[in-house]
Amino acid sequence: MQTLRITEIFHSIQGESTWAGLPCVFVRLTGCNLRCAWCDTAYSFEGGETLTLDAVLERVAAYGTQLVEITGGEPLAQEACPNLARLLLERGYSVLVETNGSMPIDVLPLEVFRIIDLKCPDSGMSAHTCWLNLDGLNPERDEVKFVIASRRDYEWSRETVRAHQLQDRCHAVLFSPVLGRVEPKALAEWILEDRLPVRFQLQLHKHIWPPEQRGV
Repeated sequence: MQTLRITEIFHSIQGESTWAGLPCVFVRLTGCNLRCAWCDTAYSFEGGETLTLDAVLERVAAYGTQLVEITGGEPLAQEACPNLARLLLERGYSVLVETNGSMPIDVLPLEVFRIIDLKCPDSGMSAHTCWLNLDGLNPERDEVKFVIASRRDYEWSRETVRAHQLQDRCHAVLFSPVLGRVEPKALAEWILEDRLPVRFQLQLHKHIWPPEQRGV
């Protein structure tokens, strides 16, 4: 019987992506192969509890919400993650999977909404990007996110969008400022100045609740 190492399962408002603002159940898997400089979920690197897939499904169902995000850590680092996504889809859920983009995303069912967090230079992890993932993006479903900590990050992200024509290859391109590193107004102005075809976003949950609060 397959199991997953789980840091937390909780019900909150989706804070990011084009699904922002909707009630969502989050399944946060334990463990990550990267160590981003600005990571806000380092508590998920270790620990957690081992649950069967049936136990995870039971906890998700208890919240009565049809939108589910599998996140981490890095969810694709656990072999059973695609099977969890498949089982959730079979039960009628809309399933998002947020990944750091370092591992192939084609292991996931086609019906999953995949959100790839492309790592910018200031994360210290951009060298780990699996660029082949961009070739397999679904323009009707998948989203690519850039978490921006500096002007350098912004310029790198801008050139990446242009070089790969990401606005035509995925459903949405998301630019998000790192809290406390880049002023939201500055990032918004850079986007407008360059006429970039991207969606500016804030992490809504960090404005509703204290930024360091878990389980929200």
